[in-house]
Amino acid sequence: MSGVDVEAALLAQAAQIVRQARRGVILTGAGVSTPSGIPDFRSENSGLWQKHNPMEVASLAAFRHHPDRFFAWMRPLLQDMLRAEPNPAHYALAALQQAGYFSTLITQNIDGLHQRAGSVRVLEVHGSLETATCTMCYQTYPSETFLEAYLATGAVPHCPACGGVLKPNVVLFGEQLPWQTWEAAEEAARTCDVMLIAGSSLEVMPVARLPVEAARHGAAIVIVNQTPTYMDERADVVLRGDVASLLPALLEQVNAS
Repeated sequence: MSGVDVEAALLAQAAQIVRQARRGVILTGAGVSTPSGIPDFRSENSGLWQKHNPMEVASLAAFRHHPDRFFAWMRPLLQDMLRAEPNPAHYALAALQQAGYFSTLITQNIDGLHQRAGSVRVLEVHGSLETATCTMCYQTYPSETFLEAYLATGAVPHCPACGGVLKPNVVLFGEQLPWQTWEAAEEAARTCDVMLIAGSSLEVMPVARLPVEAARHGAAIVIVNQTPTYMDERADVVLRGDVASLLPALLEQVNAS
């Protein structure tokens, strides 16, 4: 069989699995948003961690001692996120949810593009940029409170009430995941009948263990990713390539039945 024939056969197999889903779960990583112009963290040539040591700019310890380094690193990334629009991968996943195959979408991304594309019940296990919390008085504010000034000047945002540094509610290295969101993600993984993994290298714990939980409880596993993952050998179908092409093709196959 040619490469085209193999891909077509794999797409058909994946579509058959998706059509049987009644309690499906989607798990996404940074690779879903790279076609929107948002850099990922671990790609060999373009990943953010190729240019920066994450423990120096994006760890909880670094934030406590040098918040200026975090905000200097975050500023161009946030500008990319604000410019970005959902890409065909986001819209295909939202359409699969709206068709009733997938009830929950678990994402490692903090860009909000899934919601903008129409996805529902999105569990943001690495937090969100929508709000920020004061590191002194713990008051929480909408990010729009300081976003414009921060993007314009790069100045570290401070709490209007007490002057403490405002920390965006995203998960840094050395920080626990939001527990209610994480509990919901674990429950979804344990009870799903199909898990569709898209754009994730499955290298970041504890999220990387969710597919193991799903498989252990009998779920079928479909992986759509540019590079290999540790779960490939346990997956029912692996589609290797650009998620912005493969996910719309999968949606088309699902709808063709």
